[in-house]
Amino acid sequence: MRVAIMGVGSLGTILGAYISKAGRQIDLIDVNKEHVDALNKRGATVIGKVLFNVPVKALTPDQMTGTYDLVFYMTKQTYNETALAQLKPHLGPNSTVCTLQNGLPEPAVAEIVGKERTIGCTVGWGATWIGAGVSELTSDPAHMVFDVGSLDGKITDGVKLAQEYLQLMCPTHILTNLIGVRWSKLLVNSTFSGMSTVLGCTFGEVMDDPRSLRVVEYIANEVIHVAHADGVKLELFSGNNLDLLAFENEKERDATVKYYPDFFGPHRLLKASMLQDLEKGRKCEIDAINGVVCTFGRKVGVPTPANDKVVEIVKGIEAGKNKYTFSNIEMFKSVLPMD
Repeated sequence: MRVAIMGVGSLGTILGAYISKAGRQIDLIDVNKEHVDALNKRGATVIGKVLFNVPVKALTPDQMTGTYDLVFYMTKQTYNETALAQLKPHLGPNSTVCTLQNGLPEPAVAEIVGKERTIGCTVGWGATWIGAGVSELTSDPAHMVFDVGSLDGKITDGVKLAQEYLQLMCPTHILTNLIGVRWSKLLVNSTFSGMSTVLGCTFGEVMDDPRSLRVVEYIANEVIHVAHADGVKLELFSGNNLDLLAFENEKERDATVKYYPDFFGPHRLLKASMLQDLEKGRKCEIDAINGVVCTFGRKVGVPTPANDKVVEIVKGIEAGKNKYTFSNIEMFKSVLPMD
């Protein structure tokens, strides 16, 4: 059995460390040679909510050989064209590619590697890149989860194999409503990842400020209404019913506030991967996260002013017009009631 993780950033490093710690073979593949060299020389180091170091096998894409039975695909969607082209020659007819990317990534992956080889998984925990060979787990281990499934809902051998490896790190559920899981995770990313990126802060700092939490409420409400209008049934997120965050008026909106600490509190220390990209001077996945909500909103006729503004601000940061600072909260006053 040959298994790999392609795209070994903060999340991939930690997943690879857990699987290696459990004694399973897994190749950690990344374009960052400094990171690859550090992993091979010093092992993968996980800090934060847990602390351990474990030897791993890492390589760059040009060093791949042979065929992989299972690949956990964790490259940013902005690099899909290059990364999937590198991966495809190393897939056999029975290989499985499990995408753990943000947003709704399965169609793009399936278009290149084939629908029959593509499955998806949402990541119910967060991490921060520290440096070559080192990542910080920022979520409470007691509240970590994976949800994995196929595009058509069938429980295939590939889905079972992915679960076998993923559950070496944390509980992994096989679900038949993958699109419902994806939209639930998209809600999490659009709200707290989106605002963490806009404001340059952690999830907890977003949650603790009444103004930013107000924006989060509207982002979540838009995601839920867009998903419902597209015929999607949201799945539970870490056992929580995200439909409880929907509202039709101010009274119902104010009633949703009580759910946020319980639903998202375990991830307070998390800093959005999109923000981490901006800090490194890279473009981020805003089009694949809040941008997807806006695109589907136009498709189904549901307005998405909060998500539109998040995209606008982040695009401005990428263009050098804005900075990721908490003062950006003022920009939402033109589209949302902030009192």
